[in-house]
This record gives sequence, structure tokens and C-alpha cells, in this order.
Amino acid sequence: MQQTSWTPDVLPGFEQTKLTGRAAFDGPADAVLVRRRCNCKSARAVLYVHGFVDYFFQTHLADFYNQAGLHFYAIDLRRHGRAMRARQLPNFTRSIDDYLEDVDAAIHVLKTSEAVDWLLLNGHSTGGLVTALYAHRGAQRAAVNALFLNSPFLDMNLPPWQERFLEPVLAALGAWWPTLVIPVTTTVYGKSLHADHHGEWRYDTLWKPIAGFPVYAGWFRAIHRAHAEVARGLSIHCPVLVMHARRSSWLKEWTPNAMSTDVVLDVADMQRLAPGLGRQVKRVAIEDGMHDLVLSQAAVRAKVFAELKAWLVAIS
Repeated sequence: MQQTSWTPDVLPGFEQTKLTGRAAFDGPADAVLVRRRCNCKSARAVLYVHGFVDYFFQTHLADFYNQAGLHFYAIDLRRHGRAMRARQLPNFTRSIDDYLEDVDAAIHVLKTSEAVDWLLLNGHSTGGLVTALYAHRGAQRAAVNALFLNSPFLDMNLPPWQERFLEPVLAALGAWWPTLVIPVTTTVYGKSLHADHHGEWRYDTLWKPIAGFPVYAGWFRAIHRAHAEVARGLSIHCPVLVMHARRSSWLKEWTPNAMSTDVVLDVADMQRLAPGLGRQVKRVAIEDGMHDLVLSQAAVRAKVFAELKAWLVAIS
């Protein structure tokens, strides 16, 4: 059996290993796989994939999965979090396929040295887009037994006229000027999460800044093309759970409404596109949910975990 070398992670009780990717335009494109195995004989596991301006820090999510008898793994995608290097543009990519390669490398480790025989993919936001596409056409999609999407990024959160006229122009610019910065700056979501502001969470703001990272035209083009693929319809064969907030809000400054709505994406897009993901899709709207549902207020995330637990039991 192939062996993988693990070292202590920045999170106590977790371990990590580097996944060495193929050389990219800015040098080696590595990802980092994090794990915490449960105290059970199960060969079942979950692989968590984070969103944009994000990395894995949600230890209570690992607690939930471990208590459910699943070994927990999370990947920090290339140029994110643990895998971000000084020479790189943070969170940048020219193609969504880069992230599918990272997920593929992680699944290879899980299926070989970790001996996992049942796998749940759990993707949040951009990670939801990545995992949906992986379950649709990833190299090892047959190894994915179930898919949980937490507020997946399935379409741009833009007014209809901008989606029709402005979005194609920005995507075209990304082909020629990939590092052109598209001015999108907000602190509303970051202030809703971090304990130094209105939230309850502690995380590394170098890896997840309160105001986010720059949005580059090349990244915008990559996501635009991925969204077009979703819009055409996917063929995911495993059971899919799509969970999202009940409502979205569009705030320019922080208000208490940010604590009970999705201030990042439009939940109407998730409602519209979820049925086209596959043949076994269940959609659940969470009252007072935030964008990352598992970072919502305590009573709300308890509902999230209850729904997730019931679905896992139903598909087992």
C-alpha cells in the first residue's frame, strides 16, 4: 500500500501533507491535504473543499463528521490558505480544471494510502462549484459516493443586465489580461464572521482577509466558463444535497441582517440550477442561514447538521 507522510497541522489535533502538482505558469502548484481520522474502524470518509477567500478552519465541521463515523479530510486548494506561496497571486486560477486536479490528487491519497472505500465530497461556495464539476466529470468521479453542497457558487451574483452584457466582456478581458483587477471590495461578510467584529470565529486573516482578496479577470473568466458548464446541465450520478440560506441580501455596509442571510451569493440561483445537477438532488433552505451555513449562529447551524445527518442516514 502506498504511504503518505503526514506532519502536524496548524490546527491542534490535525495533520497535513503536501500534494505536489504539475508546474504552473507561476511555478509549482501545490495543494495541502489536512486530516483528522475518527476513532472507529470505518473506511468511510469526507473530503471538504473550501470557497474563494477561504481555507479549512472549521474544526466543528470535522467534529460533526467524526461523530458520524467518517474520517475527515479537507484540502486547501492551490494558492489558498496553507498552499499559498509568496510568489503567487492569492486565490488565482486561469481554469477550474486546476482545482479538479487538486481534488483528484487528494482522492488518490484517500483511495490508496488511506484505504477509504466510501467517500462524501463536501464543497462550500466555489468549492461547491468545484466538487459538482468533479462529481460530473472528474477523473475519479466513480469514487464519489455522495455530494453535499453548502451554498454552492453556481452563478454570478449580478443583476440580469450585467450578467447578459457586462459578464461576457469581463470574461473576455480575462483571456488577454488575466491579472487585471476587477474592483469588488466588501467587508460585510468578513465582519459577520470574525470574532474581532460581529462574528464568533477565529481564523488567519492573512489567509482569509476581512476585505477579501482582489478579483482578477483571469479568475473571473475561469468561473464564468465553469458556470456556463453548470447552466448546460450536469450528470452527477450519486445522491446530492444542496443546502443554502432561505434569503439573500445585498448590503453595502454591515447591518444585523448580515447575520441571517447570504450576503455573498443569490440563493435564487441555487434554487434554479440545483435540479440540473443530477438525478438524485435534494434541496434544503435554512431559515436565518448565512453564506457558509456551518458558520451561522448556533441554533441555525444545529439545524444544518440535523438536516445533513438525516440525509446521510437516508443515503447509507
